[in-house]
Amino acid sequence: MGHLDHATFGWLTPVLSYAMASIGAALGLRCTVRALHTTGRSRRNWLLTAASALGTGIWTMHFVAMLGFGVTGTDIRYDVGLTLLSLIVAMVVVGIGVFAVGYGRNRERALLTGGLTTGVGVASMHYLGMAAIHLHGEVHYDPAMVTVSVVIAVVAATAALWGALNIHTPGAVVLASLGMGAAVSSMHYTGMLAVGVEVAPSAAPLTGATSMQFIFPLTVGLGSYLFLTSAFVALSPTARDADAYASASAERARHTGRLTAPGDPSAATGS
Repeated sequence: MGHLDHATFGWLTPVLSYAMASIGAALGLRCTVRALHTTGRSRRNWLLTAASALGTGIWTMHFVAMLGFGVTGTDIRYDVGLTLLSLIVAMVVVGIGVFAVGYGRNRERALLTGGLTTGVGVASMHYLGMAAIHLHGEVHYDPAMVTVSVVIAVVAATAALWGALNIHTPGAVVLASLGMGAAVSSMHYTGMLAVGVEVAPSAAPLTGATSMQFIFPLTVGLGSYLFLTSAFVALSPTARDADAYASASAERARHTGRLTAPGDPSAATGS
């Protein structure tokens, strides 16, 4: 049995992965709240941004944590195709949940459907990412711990979507995001506790990319996306700002109309 180390870089990867999950959750919740106050194309665009933020945050959390994963007696490589597929799965399933909440007429049913779908999808992303690992040996799982990790994923996803429907103040969004980050991290490390590895030393080279060749640059790129999107959302006017701007513009138009009403000599002379 190979010894599994989930923090080969100490507290760096757990703390950084938690931060990525929390940032993704905060951005996703904020965008969903924006979406629920709009209609039409604007609602769709905000929901797409929310889905990409949540999906990216969850996936980045998983693979930042995996940067600190090691097994004594074997190197680790990652299948590029399966790893990218796990990212797509994260985006799609989170999108299903977010759109269910954004367009569902029955909020309770949408919440349950979206939470279950998203939670199972997040767990699928996790184990698909684990399936992308190549090492000298055999990986096996404790079914009970796998079940617990899936339950945590469903509860975390449902709580996040509930927050999107019911939490609106910035302070509450921050607290909900920190809780969501903790729940996603708990799901990940619970799933990792289910893992066991029977190492079988071999001279044959492993296929796939190392974490530094592939996982690290991809997580840096996605992390940068989260920060840039956060800046965009922070600088984007809210619906309240848009209403205030429209009212001010209308008032200026009325005021200008009074100053240059038809028949006013100054309108013709410019005096």
